[in-house]
Amino acid sequence: MTFCVGMKLKEGIIGLADNLIITGNEAIRAKKVTSHRAGDNSFFLMTSGLRSARDKTITYLDEALEHSEEPLDRLYKAVNLFSKQLRRVKEEDGEALSDSGFPFNMYSIIGGQFENDPEPQLFLVYPQANWINVGITSPYVIIGESKYGKPIIKRTLTYDTNLDTALRIAYLAFDSSRINAIDVDFPIDIIVYRTNSFCLEQYSFTENELADISEWWQERLRKSAEEMPAEWVKKVLNGSPKSAP
Repeated sequence: MTFCVGMKLKEGIIGLADNLIITGNEAIRAKKVTSHRAGDNSFFLMTSGLRSARDKTITYLDEALEHSEEPLDRLYKAVNLFSKQLRRVKEEDGEALSDSGFPFNMYSIIGGQFENDPEPQLFLVYPQANWINVGITSPYVIIGESKYGKPIIKRTLTYDTNLDTALRIAYLAFDSSRINAIDVDFPIDIIVYRTNSFCLEQYSFTENELADISEWWQERLRKSAEEMPAEWVKKVLNGSPKSAP
């Protein structure tokens, strides 16, 4: 499985991806986020699903970007080019993979800002190669293992959240997924894009570097549970139980 999250905010974009890949009985570490150039513009790409489909699609994408005849002045045009390569890989390998019991399940998050984009753009591309543009009402998308981290993001993140807080939220969502899912783990890669900067910032962190943050979060959760207003709890534990019907 995978944990990749992209957040579209007024101040820019946050991306975070884990590095754990399970192949059969083997666990390896490999990056799930890459950066690409289209002329003077750059964007990032995060993927989940079959590694072979991902590697082949990205190889085709880099070649297509190098030889594109259409001016790529909007990010959606690069997304369309990526989608074209994804369909090509599915046509070439989809049937053989399916016959071997492997569904073509590659999901992708693409983010950045090109010269004619009015603001940063964030896209979710489905295995069928169709896509959606992430909006401001629900300004995030998760691919891979989503059920553990999504509640944290949904309750705390808005389009107006600043990059500082959004990055903290992204990490807490990852940490919750890491604790609950055996196939999500360190190290993590982080992408930061600041609105109208036209520059991607990339960072990586190991478990040891962020161990104190995970411990702080765990202790804060325990303490919050103890300090939560609890008059209703006292009624349950100290009152007279109603007889069962």
